[in-house]
Amino acid sequence: MKLSTRIALAVGAAVPLLVLACGWLLLTLVARDLHRAEDSHLKARATAIAPDARTLLRAAANDRPSAEESRQRRLFNAALDVGVRLTGPDGTYSGGPQPGPSVALPAPGKGPVTVRGAGRSWRAYALPVTGTQASGILWVFAPDTASRAQLILVRGRVVTTALLAAPLSAAPLSALLAWAIASGATRPLRRLRGAAAGLDPRTTSVRLEHRPTRIVEVDDLAATLRTVLARYDEQAARTAEALDTARSFAAAASHELRNPLMSIGTNLDVLAHPGLPDSDRAEVVEELRREHGRLLGTLVALRELGRGDLVEADAFHPLDVAEVADAAVAEARRRAPDAVITLSAGAAPVHGWEPGVRILLNNLIGNALTHGRGAAGRAEVTVAVARDEDQVLVTVDDRGPGIAPADRQEVFRRFHRGPASTGSGLGLTLVAQQAALHRGTVELGAGRGGVGTRCTVRLPGAGPALGGELPVRRDWLTAAAERSQSSHKEPS
Repeated sequence: MKLSTRIALAVGAAVPLLVLACGWLLLTLVARDLHRAEDSHLKARATAIAPDARTLLRAAANDRPSAEESRQRRLFNAALDVGVRLTGPDGTYSGGPQPGPSVALPAPGKGPVTVRGAGRSWRAYALPVTGTQASGILWVFAPDTASRAQLILVRGRVVTTALLAAPLSAAPLSALLAWAIASGATRPLRRLRGAAAGLDPRTTSVRLEHRPTRIVEVDDLAATLRTVLARYDEQAARTAEALDTARSFAAAASHELRNPLMSIGTNLDVLAHPGLPDSDRAEVVEELRREHGRLLGTLVALRELGRGDLVEADAFHPLDVAEVADAAVAEARRRAPDAVITLSAGAAPVHGWEPGVRILLNNLIGNALTHGRGAAGRAEVTVAVARDEDQVLVTVDDRGPGIAPADRQEVFRRFHRGPASTGSGLGLTLVAQQAALHRGTVELGAGRGGVGTRCTVRLPGAGPALGGELPVRRDWLTAAAERSQSSHKEPS
């Protein structure tokens, strides 16, 4: 059922009820006002004739018939339009319209009340009269017919007004009028519905266009729809990226793991030869271990590359790079107990993804341990973490043969391996990815004294302006083209 129809039905049913309720309320208020006016009149008359009543009781107490008769006439004359009944020790005096003697009267101290007798109703008020020689009770009465007549007159006028308003308050007409008003009021909603119904994210990139209508509810609804559609687009894009990442993972894994798997199969066939010498068997087993390590390393690196491409902004939190570096160095020392790994780290807060910073440091240190061995075959690696103005500076130095300047950008490409490399070719690619993901940079240079290699990573320090921001392009796993690390910088 349409909103305008609902409003029309509600108004059509409510308006006649409201007219009846207003009429009943008006009659109730008028009756209350008439009673108040009548009661005020009774109280005023009782107060005015109280001295005459007191004088009459005193004359009756002194047994003076002539004075008593004179005071009685004066009391009744002063009562004017109300009935009077005075009860004292020497009798009862009554005059004017009033109920019969059998009707129970109110006690003094209460306000005016309605009493009924012989088919009539009266407003009665009792006032105690106290004198030096005699005391009594003075009642004053007023027929209830005057206020009832006025109330009947008001009721007639209210009914007349209701009859005149009946055509406008009748359910069909008021409902039709309400439907017309509601239809006009809901026209912006219908336009908004038409604009939203024409959107199909599967076939067009056009999104909701809404001009302000100065109707708060409609404008708020349009803003909400735009927000929902924007979130839908964002999630659809992230879903597409996830699918691309999954496809790229499968393609890269099948391509890069084909040779190790074939090599493992060949070695297994060699091991099955019955006359294989022990020395050759040991050499084949060692080769199997190397191929297995390379295969496992490639799978892990591909997984980490995919995680970096799909990480969301809410995974980033304040963290201290020095603490992450301390954990990474401790793990590296366990893996390579023969290496010399030193760490120099001070407080270095950033707004980052802790697993990503750990991936960056693990691969920097792992690359230095693998390719940074000196002539004696011993690896010496120095890791430093420090603040540099509004940045965090991470450096990893080794004492190996170094990297030629012409090759320092090439090593960041996916699956780039040196002639003697047995790794996955993704270590420094992961470093570049995490640096870009944290809005930082990474560069390679000569080590201390021109010996070995120094890898320098610069990350922006923690700050409110950087919270939640992620690079627009995150396609390290899905990109087919070979790119250098500098190509991942956001365009200015």
